Amino acid sequence: MSTENKITVLGLTFNSEEERRSYFREELRKKLPELKLMEGFPIGEDEDILNLSDPPYYTACPNPWLNDFIAEWEEEKKELEKQGFRKADFEVTEPYAADVSEGKNNPIYNAHSYHTKVPHPAIMRYILHYTQPGDIVFDGFAGTGMTGVAGYKCSYPEVELKYIIENEFKNNNLKPPFWGKRKAICGDLSVVASFISNVYTLTFDIESFINQTEDVFSSFQADLGWMYQTRHSNGILCDVNFFIWSEHYSCPCCQSEFSFTNSFYNPKSKKVLDQTKCGACGAEFKKNEADLILETVFDSILNKTVQVPKRSIYKINYTYNGQVFDKIPDDNDLDLFAKVSETKLNSSIPHFELPDIQMKKVGRITTTGVNHIHLFYLKRALISIDYFWTKAYQFKSEENKRLYVFMIEQMIWGMSLLNRFRPQGFSQVNQYMSGVFYIASHTCEINPMYLLSGKFKRLVKVFRNPLGNDNRQLNYAGDCSNAPIALNSIDYIFTDPPFGENIYYSDLNLLIESWHKVLTNPSPEAIIDKAKSKSILEYQNLMLSCFKKYYDVLKPGKWMTVEFSNTSAAVWNGIQTAIQNAGFILANVSSLDKQQGTFQAVNSPTAVKQDLVISCYKPSSEFDQKFNQHKQSDVGVWEFVAEHLEHLPIHLVSGNSTTAIIERSPKILFDRLIAFYVQRGLPVPIDAGKFQQGLRERFVERDGMFFTNEQVQEYDSKKAAVPNFVQLSIFVANEQDAIYWLRHILEAAPKTEQDLHPLWMKEVAGNMRKGDTLPEMRTILEENFLKNDKGQWYLPDPENEADLEKLRTKRLLKQFETYKTEASKPKGKIKEARVEALRAGFKHCYQEKDFKTIVQIGDRIPNNLLMEDEVLLQFYDIASSRV
Repeated sequence: MSTENKITVLGLTFNSEEERRSYFREELRKKLPELKLMEGFPIGEDEDILNLSDPPYYTACPNPWLNDFIAEWEEEKKELEKQGFRKADFEVTEPYAADVSEGKNNPIYNAHSYHTKVPHPAIMRYILHYTQPGDIVFDGFAGTGMTGVAGYKCSYPEVELKYIIENEFKNNNLKPPFWGKRKAICGDLSVVASFISNVYTLTFDIESFINQTEDVFSSFQADLGWMYQTRHSNGILCDVNFFIWSEHYSCPCCQSEFSFTNSFYNPKSKKVLDQTKCGACGAEFKKNEADLILETVFDSILNKTVQVPKRSIYKINYTYNGQVFDKIPDDNDLDLFAKVSETKLNSSIPHFELPDIQMKKVGRITTTGVNHIHLFYLKRALISIDYFWTKAYQFKSEENKRLYVFMIEQMIWGMSLLNRFRPQGFSQVNQYMSGVFYIASHTCEINPMYLLSGKFKRLVKVFRNPLGNDNRQLNYAGDCSNAPIALNSIDYIFTDPPFGENIYYSDLNLLIESWHKVLTNPSPEAIIDKAKSKSILEYQNLMLSCFKKYYDVLKPGKWMTVEFSNTSAAVWNGIQTAIQNAGFILANVSSLDKQQGTFQAVNSPTAVKQDLVISCYKPSSEFDQKFNQHKQSDVGVWEFVAEHLEHLPIHLVSGNSTTAIIERSPKILFDRLIAFYVQRGLPVPIDAGKFQQGLRERFVERDGMFFTNEQVQEYDSKKAAVPNFVQLSIFVANEQDAIYWLRHILEAAPKTEQDLHPLWMKEVAGNMRKGDTLPEMRTILEENFLKNDKGQWYLPDPENEADLEKLRTKRLLKQFETYKTEASKPKGKIKEARVEALRAGFKHCYQEKDFKTIVQIGDRIPNNLLMEDEVLLQFYDIASSRV
């Protein structure tokens, strides 16, 4: 807040932002020795960390002022309530389960080319549903801070977006959104991501920024513009747009040398050929059959010779009188290249040796000799980036300086050897392959002005109008699992964590962070990474520690939304297991751009083919107290089910249809019950048969789903208004699915085995997981259903169903004993197993506290069966921690 040009922050008053920044930087300096003891503290010198920080709002390390702000914000809430902007009795009982479709063409989203982001308008829907003005939102995997942007955009939405969101809420029978600013805390292990996140919270003197940036552009042209000039056919000097460099290879037959682009690139079709013919001997061969030619050059930064691929200029692209031309280098161009090669490099240019990272194993990094960070660049690019980077210190305003660096960061990939020559693209700007260090055989070295001029105009357009009168959110760089936030202090969590081995964030951030001189500490990074010996189990454990932190800091009864981006069934189950083991209860899974949902699309791990959104909640204090009184009896079971049903959506509308809610199916309800008990170290006091019988006795069934008495009235009335009902589409990928599929078929009418068999063969063909043994249909029918005197199979009544369940469990445990015997042998794997037998056996061993057997069998069965089954993984994880 500012009064008479004075600034008050955390109860302290300053005459200017510079005075505030100077004071808190000194305070941060004093705290650094203690902060360095935290796991995940960034790698860098104290001065570099301090210079990058803008305390107390942003620290390029863990932020020690988070709880001070939280305490201040809680006091502000009281004032907002008095003013009518908040409700004291605000409560959210259902997840946001509506369709969310949001493109990536938003100017704010595209302002920086960081690896991944969730568009902030999509996040706004969730924040508006789960929170009210003044609430505190946390994202420990915030990346570039789109959660923070969404938080303050709830107070300053664009008119069109506000209209769209309000209509969506109305059409989905949600309460009208409560507009107003939310307070956000955005942290990320990545130093560069946290810096970008900080820039999004600032307000700039945009006219001053324009003038100073244009001055830098002018000085670059005056000082170094000669490096990017060539002569037109009439001898007039012109500005180069880009140089196309080609690697040299030798023929596998006669060893004669050739240029890759001259030999493999067809300029007419603008495509790279699969094979070429040697101009010397006529032999035909493919690229991978030729040998890359390396040459020895002196590296003035390392002060030694290094080997790099031999490259030559294929074409020069330039502009003359508003027209674009291509030319082959002439003698003047060759003289220019020689002059550039003689130019001395600044010794402060980042030049450390690349660590042993997964990214060195892909994309030709090792084969092209890139073993130090500066070798990602040709010399002219290094000179240019260094020039622009050092000019940041000339900016008088700290905010404008940060925006300038925000812009310059985006040269670092685009001017590297990663920038491929893309002949079919109109522009050669940022033509690197995302998510990987890939150096192509022909690369495009671009003029920095060719890259920056367009980016500069777009940034000015984005940041010309302040994003809000008070954009300030809190940002920090640090490990999510060690976030220094007080218990039970956060109102809502939206998070988009790294999923498996999709993206190696700390590896990819090395290029930009090397110029900041502060690097991400990769030790607590939650990814699957062979180079760092992080398997899926290590990844799951790292994610579990983060979700435990989320659970601890979230207030009881509040919600967390997890955006999920991975098609791996094992990763999907690992995430679900980690969330539940942390204490959260899953309430809904939907997609960010959802089509018509099916049973397997949101629940079967083998069918996860899209970005998903997981909604889960932390049980309320009242429920915990109530449950603890009855946790040893069946009463606790039904206390949990009643509480959980209250947190599930009642009615989902998709177009002109109402869609079934799989979380209300008995299968998923029982899985959630098991997870709830196992996570708390309690025996599960009921089996599946009794559970289904109890559901029917205590709750109301509609369309294969269960509701409380109050909920079913709302469901019936809303379904009547939208009569087209989309039933659960059951994709048979395992035995449990097969049982529910048969139940669905037999609910309509009894059927003989002959009636069922052709349907069965069509449904299960090719869908089973490798290693999972599916019994014959007759076996499943005998174990789960009854036959009438006409030879037709039908659904048993609840009493018979409970007896069938007992017999079935007995048979499954008998099957489990065979696996137990095999696992007790010194060697050998169990190549195939019946997953339902494993589930029954693991549950029995858990009840008997025989954790050793669970681990022993879990280590012998096919890994995919363990990692792709939520219940097996839940038991295995708990057992592993107790052996």
